[in-house]
Amino acid sequence: MKIVKSALHSLAGSVLLASSLLLVTNPGLATEQAQQRREARDTRQDTRPEARQEKVDCRAANQKSNAACRQDKRDTKQDGRQQARDIKY
Repeated sequence: MKIVKSALHSLAGSVLLASSLLLVTNPGLATEQAQQRREARDTRQDTRPEARQEKVDCRAANQKSNAACRQDKRDTKQDGRQQARDIKY
């Protein structure tokens, strides 16, 4: 009977220790992921005005057709999205 109680106590202690370790590590991971998401979002948001300005400059210089200028804008935004993915993952 004492052996069963001892085994239960050690099992309960192990479960308590394991759950407390999980509680300690998860908030740090969540905080790090939140910072990465914010940084990625900021990168995407910073890319948008650059893409707009690139299209305006392209159209003002009349270097390319409007469709080509739109494609340049898409490419610039896609580069920003890729940078954001690199930050997050």
